[in-house]
Amino acid sequence: MTVRVFAPAKVNLTLHVTGQRADGYHMIDSLVAFSPVGDLITICDNEVTSLTVDGPEAAGVPVDKGNLALQAADIVAPGRHVSILLEKHLPVSSGIGGGSADAAAVVRGLVLDWSEEVGVRETFSLNVENFEAKFGPLIEPLMSLGADIPMCLLPRPQRVRGIGGKSKPIEIPLLPALLVNPRVSVSTQSVFTALEQKNNPPMDDDIPDFSGPVDFCEWLATQRNDLETPAMRICPEIAQVLQALRNLKGALLARMSGSGATCFVVFETPAEAQAAGQRMQDDHPNWWIAGGLLGDWTEKSTPEIS
Repeated sequence: MTVRVFAPAKVNLTLHVTGQRADGYHMIDSLVAFSPVGDLITICDNEVTSLTVDGPEAAGVPVDKGNLALQAADIVAPGRHVSILLEKHLPVSSGIGGGSADAAAVVRGLVLDWSEEVGVRETFSLNVENFEAKFGPLIEPLMSLGADIPMCLLPRPQRVRGIGGKSKPIEIPLLPALLVNPRVSVSTQSVFTALEQKNNPPMDDDIPDFSGPVDFCEWLATQRNDLETPAMRICPEIAQVLQALRNLKGALLARMSGSGATCFVVFETPAEAQAAGQRMQDDHPNWWIAGGLLGDWTEKSTPEIS
């Protein structure tokens, strides 16, 4: 039996760094949404555990125990042997949760009852109601692998606080957007180390309601990604990307995601985003560029058995 799971890109619409614990973990307050662009995980029972990576972004992805997907499989199903095929479409170390999204997708695939002979969509629904029962006991051990993994388990808009394990669903408009990476990898650890001020204000307790991308981006502009400035010092190409995005016709807001180097830009309509994506491809053919609606991709990310 084979299970296929989509691993969508995670986009930090805001990222406020609010402190640092004694153990070194940073405290955050972040709004997260997900993209229709992502990796594809295929899992099969096997006599030995293995990981194979292919796809356009496969170069440099580890296939040993250094890969978070294999580490997550050991936590969720210790002693069980599976083969994992990772079809890689997201660039590595790019601030959009690629490795964490892959690990979360493996978790979604392995928590299923594989004895069912019908499609998973008939027996298992990814939603907030069953999230705690299915994934709650796994949050703490998965946090030991990476703070981004829990937020990627249920890929819908959410507010994430603490060191990444505390999340609350939020409602936001669908956001026509482009994701752009200048083909430069940035170390998350180095960016956090370069952050001079660790204790920054969080977002307000209450997030307003929004009618669409325009007023949402007006509010987003009053928020921050505290890692953007230190990341640009380490990787000046990020500033080049942001300037190019802000110059696009119809751009409402451009900001870096996570610790970089991927940046996003939001438009009012999908047509504007599509036209801007074509221009970016023409002007910067060597950059990684992807587009789509940022929002809730739980349905697309529900595992399927065949």
